[in-house]
Amino acid sequence: MKDVQAQKDERNIALKHVGIRNLRWPIVLADREKGTQPTVATVSLAVDLPREQRGTHMSRFVECLKQVGPIRPFELEQVLDGLKQKLEARKAMLQFDCPYFITKKAPVSGIESYLDVDCHFKAEKGETFSLEVGVDVPIHTLCPCSKEISRYGAHNQRAWARMRIRSTGPVWIEELVAMAEKGASTPLYSLLKRPDEKCVTEMAYENPRFVEDAVREIALQLEADDRIDWYEVTVESEESIHNHNAFATVEKEV
Repeated sequence: MKDVQAQKDERNIALKHVGIRNLRWPIVLADREKGTQPTVATVSLAVDLPREQRGTHMSRFVECLKQVGPIRPFELEQVLDGLKQKLEARKAMLQFDCPYFITKKAPVSGIESYLDVDCHFKAEKGETFSLEVGVDVPIHTLCPCSKEISRYGAHNQRAWARMRIRSTGPVWIEELVAMAEKGASTPLYSLLKRPDEKCVTEMAYENPRFVEDAVREIALQLEADDRIDWYEVTVESEESIHNHNAFATVEKEV
């Protein structure tokens, strides 16, 4: 059959990315405690397109994805190599966004439940391979100013620590979650009994954090990790007494 995509294009415009996105795909992630964890990802795949080629072959993206087994981020390079070869491209990009579940114990009762976090893996390969790993962690913040100026109580709320890193070796999602929670007023839990609620409430009150405090505390931990070459962290608080959110961002200079 006639290969329309391979026709010569006369407009002389190269394309940075052409591909597919919003493909839902079953994957298996490496899990520090259990070995592997099945989940469902939203996938984007793309390659560059030279100025002389009219289009790419979209079906080949899915064909390449079929070869993916249990995903360990630093093994994504072989998928990109397959894309480059199959689509005769110089550069390839792959991105996964998926939920990941961590088992957590309540601080007093010890009862177990799951914390879900959103994970992001963005891999690119031209002449060299690069990988960006991200995780969005729900946390809790309590306002230091509110505590200081109020006779009792302090406004407190759910917040998000959104972390992105590039590293020289594997970094577990669980490690990033632990850093985010250490920077917060207190971690979050999906299941708490009354003694746990008392503990978490008092923990937050004794550990007030602005978003500026939280993002700096997380940055200090990332700076101390020799594996991490680059990071960007945003802490955003869904303010309970304002009709806006508060946020702070830090990025490692390279």
